[in-house]
Amino acid sequence: MYRFFVPPETVQSEPVRLTGQPAHRIGRVLRMQPGDHVLLLDNSGWAYETELTTFGPEHVEGRIVRRVLATGEPRAKISLYQAVLKGEGFDEVLEKCTQIGVVEFVPVLCERCIVGGLLDLEERRRQRWERIIRSAAEQSRRGRLPRLGPVTMWPLACQRARRTDLSLLPWEEARGPSLRQALEGGATGHGESSHRPYSISLFIGPEGGLTAEEVQTAQANGIQVVTLGPRILRAEIAGLVAATAILYALGDLE
Repeated sequence: MYRFFVPPETVQSEPVRLTGQPAHRIGRVLRMQPGDHVLLLDNSGWAYETELTTFGPEHVEGRIVRRVLATGEPRAKISLYQAVLKGEGFDEVLEKCTQIGVVEFVPVLCERCIVGGLLDLEERRRQRWERIIRSAAEQSRRGRLPRLGPVTMWPLACQRARRTDLSLLPWEEARGPSLRQALEGGATGHGESSHRPYSISLFIGPEGGLTAEEVQTAQANGIQVVTLGPRILRAEIAGLVAATAILYALGDLE
């Protein structure tokens, strides 16, 4: 059953009326017919199975058949603090990491980011980023849309991560511990048995890497520096690899 994220008010009235992108996909792209069923999600954790009844030039109407709990969300909640990348690199991160199960993205500006100013980033890219997240979430059968935070400077991002159970920074110059060892140490990060971390902040630097000062800032805010092994990963895939490893280690890919 195809899934579509819609504003909450859409499913609060009968008949359900869809316009814009969902209506275009249902009527023009998928060429669905009256009697077909879709799943509408209001981003609250509920999904609404809806039977399509009426097709107009710019809209589609339907009736809600039943309401069920939305599925597809991981138990471990990963917030990815990804340094903004040049070109379409950040778009790729959003798409792939939404599919794997990241629940929040925070674009971060670092010293070696090759981008324009903060306001310029917000105005030009945010709408595109939101569209990418929505499309990837629908395709991968997510139950909720990952949150997209504002573009944040590195020191503030490090301070923000204090609220999570476990904060990790894979760094190409790290000599240990490994990501696995940090996860086995749980929320304490000292290699001792601890409770399973529920919320995890994952930091990934830019193409040129982080400066030693930025790493020190992270450590001063309780973020553990870890290694992903002897190979150097591109900034576009490091977050995907680390997030996948975390979800696997915590049993969220079973």
